[in-house]
Amino acid sequence: MKRDRIEEIADLLDKRGKLTLEQLETFFPHVSQMTLRRDLLQLEQLGRIIRVRGGAMSVKEVQKVSGEPYAKKSAIHTDEKIRIAQKAAGLIDEGCSLFVDGGTTAMYLAKEIPDISINVFTNGLAVAIELAQKKNLNVTVLGGQVMKDNLSTASPVAKMYFSDTNFELAIISASAFTPENGFSCGSQVEADLLKLVRQKAKSLYMMLDSSKIGKIMPYTFAHVEDIDVLITDENFPAELKEKFTQKDIVVM
Repeated sequence: MKRDRIEEIADLLDKRGKLTLEQLETFFPHVSQMTLRRDLLQLEQLGRIIRVRGGAMSVKEVQKVSGEPYAKKSAIHTDEKIRIAQKAAGLIDEGCSLFVDGGTTAMYLAKEIPDISINVFTNGLAVAIELAQKKNLNVTVLGGQVMKDNLSTASPVAKMYFSDTNFELAIISASAFTPENGFSCGSQVEADLLKLVRQKAKSLYMMLDSSKIGKIMPYTFAHVEDIDVLITDENFPAELKEKFTQKDIVVM
């Protein structure tokens, strides 16, 4: 019976793309919300769905706009990414202009950003699609070569684009971090873009789940002293947190 219900939930999500817990309750009126949450957790562990705040979406739906590599990354460390995204979204004020990168944590941030009057610049295609569903946001996508692994764009001429673009805040993420090597990613053109973003923004907020700590990617785009706020999860090591706070960086 449980297996049949889980398969039915997976089929519903494949057909509809995304469902809230409240919508699932209408399909399964005799099943408690706690049981439905457990079912979603099991489906996520099987790699068939991605849990989001208040519900879930089908991996197939994510693949439609992002491709398989991005969808797989989206399904890893989901709880941490959602909590980080919720913290970051709470720091965005109405009327501000900000840059958001194209990482998978940024996609969760796009879901959490309230539908308020703000200007968002992004190089993330999946991020832009998510933000475009909110009627009060203005969304601008940076052009350039599409990097399929993280469904984002970057261009060597980004400097020209940014010369007449103004944003107060940048909320970005990293693929890897060590205190010695800083925040890094796997693409030179992406690293160059994020360096420009870092220089342009008045404030730089870094989203980093603890699974990225201790890893090194080929291209460093920022160091500890370059950021103003670090947004992470509860597994972030205390001794590393102290290194940030000693440099007057807020750790959330």
